[in-house]
Amino acid sequence: MVGVLAPSRIGLVVHQERPEAATLAKETASWLDTAGHEVRVPGSDVGVAGLERYAAEPDGLAAGLDALVSLGGDGTILRSVSLLRGQPVPVVGVNLGTMGYLAEIEPHELRSTLEGVLAGTYDADDRMLLDVVVEAPDGSAHQALALNEAVLERQSSGHTVRLDVAFDGQPFTPYETDALIIATPTGSTAYAFSARGPIIEPTHRAVLLTPVSPHMLFDRSLVLEPETEIRVTVSRHRPAVLTVDGRVIDELAPGTSVRLRASRHVARLVRIRPRHFHALLKAKFGLRDR
Repeated sequence: MVGVLAPSRIGLVVHQERPEAATLAKETASWLDTAGHEVRVPGSDVGVAGLERYAAEPDGLAAGLDALVSLGGDGTILRSVSLLRGQPVPVVGVNLGTMGYLAEIEPHELRSTLEGVLAGTYDADDRMLLDVVVEAPDGSAHQALALNEAVLERQSSGHTVRLDVAFDGQPFTPYETDALIIATPTGSTAYAFSARGPIIEPTHRAVLLTPVSPHMLFDRSLVLEPETEIRVTVSRHRPAVLTVDGRVIDELAPGTSVRLRASRHVARLVRIRPRHFHALLKAKFGLRDR
């Protein structure tokens, strides 16, 4: 039982549009608090669940955290991993939506799963993250981490954007395209999949580069070694927009570069049953044996 374990620090990230997520967050915070544990909830989530007393500032949420509970679906897990800022905190993903690839724990399994995590008896998949560094023409830079993908895309419809790509400092080719997706194996079943990229076993380490509606003969995806440094530079006169795991990060003026490579950080996703990726694919896409 949680009550007999040493006090721990547990974060709760709550889907903001699912009442069942708010209800479960209240119940979970109550029994954790009663058992003497510290509960932290992002400030943006406390209002939907009535958990203002547990509000944590973004800079303080991950510090010393022992576990993070994600209540929602795959999108909530992406946000949870972003809030951890590279800390290898075990993420307990509770599925409160349709079947997802990342959130596999059912609501009734949360308490026993979290007890196992806090006792140190749990299994987890360490998923590769991408380091994403934006370098502006004026020399300023900022960075982000991606669990699924980083996307450089055109700013307005009706126009393509030109993106010059280099690998390990060597020019590869310019892409005249609607968008360019740089994905992890975890993200190969997300946006990259919809652009007809390959599906990669999520525990592999590789980087997937997939153009979206390229205006050129070469339209194939590339699967690269994780150590490869990819540099994408916005050229000519049209700007681009950078999104990371569905979040808009920046508008990129011409001359701006984005450097991407496998990160030394990982996302640690807790699992409670053997994970057979091919079985998940069969269920997700309704594949038949014959």
